[in-house]
Amino acid sequence: MAEVVMSRRERLRAETTREIKAIALRLLAEGGPDAIALRAIAREMGMTAGAVYGYYATRDDLISTLIADVYTALVDRLEAARDAAPADDPGARIVAWGEAVRGWSVERPAEFRLVYGDPVPGYRPPPGGPAAEAELRACTGLVGLAAAVWPRRPGRPEDGQFGWGDFEPGLTAHVRSEFPGLPPAGLALALRMWGRMHGLVALEVYGHLRPQSADPAKLFRVEMCELVRELGLR
Repeated sequence: MAEVVMSRRERLRAETTREIKAIALRLLAEGGPDAIALRAIAREMGMTAGAVYGYYATRDDLISTLIADVYTALVDRLEAARDAAPADDPGARIVAWGEAVRGWSVERPAEFRLVYGDPVPGYRPPPGGPAAEAELRACTGLVGLAAAVWPRRPGRPEDGQFGWGDFEPGLTAHVRSEFPGLPPAGLALALRMWGRMHGLVALEVYGHLRPQSADPAKLFRVEMCELVRELGLR
């Protein structure tokens, strides 16, 4: 395959685009979503506002790009952590995924809030959402963890309470296509696993856990180990 060589103009545009996004993420970390403004970015870069608009026509376009980039980086990290654990040890892969969720989130709290928390005032996402591909990868990865556990997990009386009608139709269609042997209760398990992973993380990121716990990492680790034990894996 022939190497693609970018022209000088293309390289400069790519570098400027990266700088705009880097400044936007720093403004987000320093002042929250309201701090992201194309004019503020232009002033910091020594550009005119009109020049920045040549890269992002609106603030919404920039925010959508940031969300997609942030979410993709998160999923890359989750998948890498999962795949570093043995394929035949679903418990280790669940713990690895959960620990990666927490690690990324506490390192990048503003980015966590951008994806999972604070709504950006006035922001209108594009049809289908700003990070549909990354969201689908995250969903597939998490349901895949549940699917790997399902044949080994002890049955529960509550499993029969779930039907496909309990879930969003698009999600149901995707799961039934990707994991045809997984029953509705398996999808419910994936969502419950997600809730247990993100619950403690959100409390920590928003500052509600640290005053009560000297070691949130220990709490999270024990919660993940307990989850694996409840699934009959250890």
